[in-house]
Order: sequence, then structure tokens, then C-alpha cells
Amino acid sequence: MRTFAAVVDAGSFVGAADALAMSKPAVSRHVNELEARLGVRLLQRTTRRLSLTGDGEVFHARCKELLAQVDEAEAEVSSRSGEATGLLKLSVPVTFGERHLAPLWPVFMAQHPRVSLEVSLSDRAVDLVEEGFDLAVRIGLLQASSLVSRPLARSRLVLCASPAYLARHGTPQHPAELARHAVLTYTLLSTGDHWRFTGAEGEVVVNVNPRFRSNSGETCRSGALAGQGVILQPDFLVGPDIAAGTLVELMPQFRSLDIGIHAVYPTRKHVAPKVRRLIDFLVASFETPLWPV
Repeated sequence: MRTFAAVVDAGSFVGAADALAMSKPAVSRHVNELEARLGVRLLQRTTRRLSLTGDGEVFHARCKELLAQVDEAEAEVSSRSGEATGLLKLSVPVTFGERHLAPLWPVFMAQHPRVSLEVSLSDRAVDLVEEGFDLAVRIGLLQASSLVSRPLARSRLVLCASPAYLARHGTPQHPAELARHAVLTYTLLSTGDHWRFTGAEGEVVVNVNPRFRSNSGETCRSGALAGQGVILQPDFLVGPDIAAGTLVELMPQFRSLDIGIHAVYPTRKHVAPKVRRLIDFLVASFETPLWPV
């Protein structure tokens, strides 16, 4: 059943073989034996594509439910022994994952040699249950859901630009002036093109006119370093640039959004030791702030 589910999830026998660390003939044999046992065809195979039959769709849905129950039962038993073992599937944001999480994975694996990690980098809010992730790291406001969250750290969005850009276009003194500046926007920012600031006069909201848009904070940062415009990015990304003088913080008297960084995981009665150990490890790793907030 695990092999069949892996074939469906991967969309191919080769993909399932890679995911399960099995040979392709072994994967094919498992599926053939399963179909023979059930007396039905589960998959339609052609040279170009693989698709579920009607019976296959029904059986795949039940397989996912049953395999989830098996995993939960194993987690309950293993949690009593307290030993962290098995594969941990993680979803983490791209830039934060590359800059601040990637150095932590070797440390965690050295501490827990029986745990394997599969880390997926994406700024998309994945469906943990549907896509089979054990844990995700999320930045920003958490949407109401059944997920359990644990705070890891805080960051703030910093308005900045390069000295070269400011020399050519002047340094804005009030957020309202940003409407006349070239800005490079992060398309996944929760407030969109409405940038919010808080100063002595209260909240100020500016509707910016982006010259450039990207779903990558790193790409926006590169454009700002090249003198292309103003960016609003988290201090964990641009803090070193500001310290080095390659970017200049603008209007520090107007503070932008503070954002939380959380570990989130599905609500379960029994949390597997591998998940609990990783959460505790991440909390401890960020106890001392790695950037100014």
C-alpha cells in the first residue's frame, strides 16, 4: 500500500522508486501483486502517463487514511520510548531556509543520527496534512487553522535602498513620498502594494507603484543593491547589508510590520519524538536573536 501510494504521489514508478529507495522492478512488483490480490486494475499505464482507474481512486483515498493511522500508531509507541527515529519532512521559506536554517540541519542530524530530513524550500503555505509534511516554518501572520504553532523568533520589515539610488533620486523623509519612488515589491507580502508604517502621527498607509515585482525576497534585495529602487524586506535578510553600508535604512522613525517566525505542525494527540525533538532544537537555536529586531 505504501508503494502504491508513493507511485500515485510521484506520478511515476521511477519517482516512487527514488522516494522509497527501492528499485523500479521492486516497485512494479509491489503494485502488480496488490492488483492481483484485489483482482482489479488500480493504475492505467501508458508510455507517456500514469493515471488512476475508478477503483484506484477509491483505494488510494483509503490507503492514505490507513497509512496515516499506521504512522500515528507507530508515533504513539515510539513516543513512549522517547527515541527520535525516521524521516522528517519539512517545508521552510526559501530565503530564511537558506540563510538561517540550512546551517542548523547538520547539527540536528549529528544529535539525532537515526533521523533523516527531507527539506522542501518554498514560500507557499503548503497543506501539511494533504502533502504529508511533519512540520513547517512560517513567517508572518498565521491563518486560523487546526495547526499547532510554536514561536521561534521575531523579525521586522525594514525600508531601505542603496546609497547610489538615494544619490540619484533623493532620500524620502515621509512614507507618503514612496508613491513617487521606484519600489521593488515582494508579491507575497500580506499587505500587497499597501505598505504600512507607524510613527508619531499614528499609522500611515502608502499605496506604492512597483517598478518590479518578485516572489523572491533575495531577488528584490539584489535589485536594491544594484540601485534599482526601494525595498521593504525583513531584517534577517537585509540586516548584514545595512551593517555593511551597502543598503541604507530609510525613515527609522516610521516602523513597519513586526512579523513572527513559527514552527507549525498538524494537531495530533501523540507527537512523534522526531518532531518534538526538532521543535525543541529550533526553539533553542533561536533563543539568542541572530539579527536586530
